[in-house]
Amino acid sequence: MTVSLDLSDVTAHYGNTKVLEDLSLHVAEGELVSLLGASGCGKTTTLRLVAGFLEPTSGRIKLGETDLTRLPAHSRDIGLVFQTYALFPHLSVRDNVAFGLKQRGEGRAARQRKADEMIERVGLAGFADRFQANLSGGQRQRVALARALVIEPRLLMFDEPLSNLDAKLRVDMRVEIRRLQQINGTTALYVTHDQEEAFSISDRVAIMNAGRIMQLDTPEVLYSRPANLFVADFVGFENVIPMRAVAEAGDAVRAEIEGGGMIDLPKQHYTVPAQEFVLASRPEGLLVDTADRTDGLPAKLGLRTYLGRAYQYQCDTTAGPVKANGPLGTPREEGEIVTLIPQPEQCCLLPREAK
Repeated sequence: MTVSLDLSDVTAHYGNTKVLEDLSLHVAEGELVSLLGASGCGKTTTLRLVAGFLEPTSGRIKLGETDLTRLPAHSRDIGLVFQTYALFPHLSVRDNVAFGLKQRGEGRAARQRKADEMIERVGLAGFADRFQANLSGGQRQRVALARALVIEPRLLMFDEPLSNLDAKLRVDMRVEIRRLQQINGTTALYVTHDQEEAFSISDRVAIMNAGRIMQLDTPEVLYSRPANLFVADFVGFENVIPMRAVAEAGDAVRAEIEGGGMIDLPKQHYTVPAQEFVLASRPEGLLVDTADRTDGLPAKLGLRTYLGRAYQYQCDTTAGPVKANGPLGTPREEGEIVTLIPQPEQCCLLPREAK
């Protein structure tokens, strides 16, 4: 049965240290939500609370209509896929996959049939009688995934499941995890510190910091429209240019750049969030152009780096150092005075106090 997961105002402590603070999260039926953030942000603690390995200091955790808050871990009907696979080395692939079914009291014939079906589904047909020592890292991860799925859990959870694999195998396995999760329609919570992994696999992503969710949204929205400076920095908006709105200019807002200079921001592309704000951009969001432009940020070019698709320049501006990209056909020289033109699809405006 597909169910939703709800955390309501959950707070957790390790000793006197508060790790989560009033965290609320809704994962819809059949949805895969990733918790993304640096080490120590609270994502693994959240997973452990849902799994029943820790108890919250306050708040409530529900899976469908079942209150998990104080329920023992073995009664929660949750499938777990660990970073270290946690396979039993003395058991065959079939017996590892069937372990949860055995714990539930299913008969030998039913266990073997269900295990073999799931082993085939994860692409390991013919491996049922092998042992862990005779499997590659990717094959072990598939066994761990099959073991979690075969019990048909109401919730499937992943704790950094791909971090021990090489780069190519990580890409292959995240596609496989997403495919199987969608086929089974299982509600899933996925913990990772890898932004590309989270964005490629998830319906929605919660970016966490210091025990709080800073923004929860689709990968597309997080990538293009971060809600605050923390999220913007996390998803690659390296340039932060302080500005102050000073006047309306027809279909644009005229803004004063901190340190000197003016720029018009077209209303069709930008919503100015406050009188004092920042323009945040990725390097590709600032395009290097000629010095005679009046619709951008004056800059002096520094070090040039070849990226394959473009040249990237370290730039000195009145607002401080920024990175900007220029086309391959006309490389510019260090010391040249240019204008940096913001590209609306790669920029956003955020309140200064949001960080």
